[in-house]
Amino acid sequence: MKFNIPSFLALALFYLVTFHAIASVDTVTTFSAAMQKEIKAVVITPKEYSQDKDYPVVYLLHGYSGNYKNWIEKVPQLESYADQYGLIIVTPDGNFGSWYWDSPEVADSKYETYVGKELVEFIDNEYSTIPSREGRAITGLSMGGHGALYLAFRHQDTYGSAGSLSGGVDIGPFPENWEMKKYLGIKAENPERWEEYSVMYQSNRLLPNKLALIISCGTADFFYNVNVKLHEKLAYNNIPHTFMTGPGGHTWEYWADAVQYQLLFFHNYFEAGK
Repeated sequence: MKFNIPSFLALALFYLVTFHAIASVDTVTTFSAAMQKEIKAVVITPKEYSQDKDYPVVYLLHGYSGNYKNWIEKVPQLESYADQYGLIIVTPDGNFGSWYWDSPEVADSKYETYVGKELVEFIDNEYSTIPSREGRAITGLSMGGHGALYLAFRHQDTYGSAGSLSGGVDIGPFPENWEMKKYLGIKAENPERWEEYSVMYQSNRLLPNKLALIISCGTADFFYNVNVKLHEKLAYNNIPHTFMTGPGGHTWEYWADAVQYQLLFFHNYFEAGK
């Protein structure tokens, strides 16, 4: 049988697009009324995405000095995970080092309001989502791991599940690092504020089984000790959670591996709520 090469290639391309479509990766621009500026985010929708179905959403936060593109550039497998689990993944911009706080020192840094309220409202309005806490999860790496738990603990009516990957979950031991004093003031002058804005302190808001929690950190990570401390505090307070640890440092290699287990955890949470 003789093939016309251009026709054969066209047929092959049609087959690939029709039967092997993958997730859609889009960049959206949102407007924060709280900060009076436009902010970008990546939105990954599964290949089966349809307006006739409602999908759960996972918000995935970047770390210090990162941006909204980091996750999809470093972990392109997120596309296949969105397909596999039938969910939407959103990776917002958290500025260079906002720590996802509404800063008491920097008036135009209100990333708790943006990620915890404005962005959620935008995604629910623009996409076919499950618009309730039962259909939302949030996690992130490093600064974003802190941000994810901080937001989830403070907005338990918004998120039903939350995680952290190598999160800076206790900021107290790091008063000179990552520009935190720019957003909170000097720790020695604002000790109560530094407690209040830390995940470790915010964990006191939790009630047993209110949030489905998963915390991951490598044993070679400089945040490992504070993650162990949070795990022990949650256990002492009878807060159920999954704590995953193993070899690994503060690296994309570790996060690329660990995030797949967190997405499975969120998928199981979403499925249990159906």
